[in-house]
Amino acid sequence: MVTLSARGPVARLRAFLAEEDWAYAAHERPVMPGSPGSPEHPRHRQLAYALVGIVLGLTAGFGNALVAANTTTLAGALGLDPAEIAWLPTVYVMTNVSINLLMIKFRQQFGLRPFATIFLGIYLLLTFAHLFVLDFPSAVMVRAASGMAAAPVSSLCLYYLMQAFPAQWRLRGIVVGIGIPQCATPLARLFSPDLLAMSQWRTLYLFELGLAAISLAGVLALRLPPTVRQKAFERLDFVTFFLFAIGAGLIAAVLGLGRIVWWTEARWIGWALIAAIPMIAGALVIEHGRANPLLNTRWLASADILRFTVVTIMARIVLSEQTYGAIGLLTTLGQNNDQLGTFFIIIFLATVAGVIASAATINADKLAHPVMMSIALVAVAAWIDSYSTSLTRAPQLYATQAMIAFSATFFLGPSLLFGMTRALQQGTGHVISFIALFGIINSLGGLGGSALIGTYQTVREKANSAALVQAVSPTDPVVQQRIQAGGASLSRVLGDPALARAEGSALLSQNATREANVLGYDDVFRLIAVLSAATSAYLLFIITRRAIRARRGQHA
Repeated sequence: MVTLSARGPVARLRAFLAEEDWAYAAHERPVMPGSPGSPEHPRHRQLAYALVGIVLGLTAGFGNALVAANTTTLAGALGLDPAEIAWLPTVYVMTNVSINLLMIKFRQQFGLRPFATIFLGIYLLLTFAHLFVLDFPSAVMVRAASGMAAAPVSSLCLYYLMQAFPAQWRLRGIVVGIGIPQCATPLARLFSPDLLAMSQWRTLYLFELGLAAISLAGVLALRLPPTVRQKAFERLDFVTFFLFAIGAGLIAAVLGLGRIVWWTEARWIGWALIAAIPMIAGALVIEHGRANPLLNTRWLASADILRFTVVTIMARIVLSEQTYGAIGLLTTLGQNNDQLGTFFIIIFLATVAGVIASAATINADKLAHPVMMSIALVAVAAWIDSYSTSLTRAPQLYATQAMIAFSATFFLGPSLLFGMTRALQQGTGHVISFIALFGIINSLGGLGGSALIGTYQTVREKANSAALVQAVSPTDPVVQQRIQAGGASLSRVLGDPALARAEGSALLSQNATREANVLGYDDVFRLIAVLSAATSAYLLFIITRRAIRARRGQHA
């Protein structure tokens, strides 16, 4: 164990951040530099690792979920318009999306103890800084910094959960570790009304601050087994990171804001893409010629990884059916977080069930099967949801949204392990490339999914609205009756019959707009059902083809 015999603040700090001395058996050594070893722990220590891992996972998930679930409240508190408030969750992703490129090498060069202590401490300070946000610029700066500082928390959750399982169950630990942060999204919507009732929007950040403090305390009290260190950073790493991070951040900004400011209306969208494309291309060109690249372009361009990328992106897009589609529909119909407590409890339980089922059934030889099943479930649920009407309320969506919540976590672990196993087969140097790819796919895929279906819903709403307006004739007796009924409901406060009739027409127009929005969401659900079915069919084709080839190889 490390002792603090050295004197002086610098020496004491170094001793505090130093790794423990740990005598590993041959089979317990870290798989790669930067990851912890895999010793056997007594049952009480496994339980402690599990508790710390769960807190870390929820802290990582709540980092963006609390803001994303309460944009309307935060917009009112800070005096922001819809475009400005949309920057807060977007800028978090912008800085979070690429930071793992450097975080992995930081762990490899400096070890896990400095990694955990320094970055959790920074995250705690930045969460505390949220309490002093007073305007738009300060809110954006703090959220951007939080996005970078929060990235290591997810990795720590994964490592702690791996230690909580015996060696033969480590794959299950990975599945649980990658799934727990997803549970924070329904919890954020479930807890938000009570948190906001206490002390308005600052309570959200106080809650996050408390989680960050508990996480830091847990990490300081319970260390991870030490890693093997090596010199990792090279000068070109920072050049690649600078180009790639800015390019990916600009694309995240376009995806996050495009449907709000509208793609063809905001000139900065074009300039952002003009800057992003050559920056990312330049980073890939640099990496293509390096001996020890951050991004192994040759491996990333292989057929297996390209198929993995396409399928995972499609999965993230179709899973936006819940975060944007169903919740957007219920919001349009007048329901908010206060009225959806049971709805989010069901989603949370289904999310947890997906994590447990995925961990219990994980099979390293059949990782594509749960991904295919998950996407097929989304297809069925989205098709059922496409029959929603203006009378639909949360209870009518319980079953389908539970299916989608289950699918969202059931597919995630096998998807991660599919790429990870192929990276390790090629050598530990490929792991950095895969982790970066997986983070980018999930972050940008989530933004891209909301951008795609949000844009499609807007287009379909306009088309449906035009069709409804054309079908409404002022001379139609039914239309006249609806206008009169609307005016009559206001006759007690409006004495002028002409004004009452005008208000009746306005009410009819509002109803038509609501119906057009509902029809637009139904069109979105049908689109998602088609995309999900096509992706699931493609995976079935891949699985069947591999099975046929395997049988032929056995008979040869």
